[in-house]
Amino acid sequence: MNTVVLIKQVPEIALIKVDVAANKVELPQGPGVVNAFDEFAVEEGLRIKEKTGGTCVVISVGTDRTESALRQCLALGADDAYLLSDAAFEGSDQQAIAKILAAGLKKLGNYDLILAGKQAIDSDAAQVPGAVAAHLDLPQAMFVKKFEALADGKATVFRTTEDGYDTVELTLPAVVSVVKEINEPRLPSLKGKMAAKKKQITKWTAADLGLDGSDTGANSATKIEKVSPPPPRHKGELIEGETPEEIADKLFTKLRDNQVI
Repeated sequence: MNTVVLIKQVPEIALIKVDVAANKVELPQGPGVVNAFDEFAVEEGLRIKEKTGGTCVVISVGTDRTESALRQCLALGADDAYLLSDAAFEGSDQQAIAKILAAGLKKLGNYDLILAGKQAIDSDAAQVPGAVAAHLDLPQAMFVKKFEALADGKATVFRTTEDGYDTVELTLPAVVSVVKEINEPRLPSLKGKMAAKKKQITKWTAADLGLDGSDTGANSATKIEKVSPPPPRHKGELIEGETPEEIADKLFTKLRDNQVI
């Protein structure tokens, strides 16, 4: 079973600042980290490899800085890493990123399953995995919490819903995004870290992927008109009373007066 995991390098969220006057988001200068949800996808890819054989590789769109995130995955046990990097890709929106990744996957070939985290913690868009599936015309299941079966060219998964989960059967190859309930990611070993430093990362440019940049980067369809920090939360109110019954009555009155109930 050959698995490809889509990963994204994201900035440390706590260090992000919003410059309202300049209408832009200021990102920290550090190398960033692997998107938290993608760590679960990498772990699942490694577990599938350990159970079924085959390979587990990672692929990402980014810059030379993204190499650090890819090497984190190599240190965990990924077999190979691919970086799709070109000036024409800088500033791409989610749909453009999906097109770039799909082009990379077509060039890579020889995969049975494409995994991804459910969303990136910086944009929270949750668009890329589904869009990749659409570009490749592959079956998809989003927000998966468990692989129930994976054999004979098919995958049976539990897809989370608001009311519980759906059981979905997919014909492989397919695209699956996962949620954090699916597993507990491992930590890299010292041997894995040392090997990752020496590993060659394959880099493909727009020309390598047959893309001309007409709908990526600055030519993406999405245009940001305004950025601003989230509004501050309203200060909470402490309801006090001598007995639980008194507190409950005050709470009920407050909710009723504010037409919450």
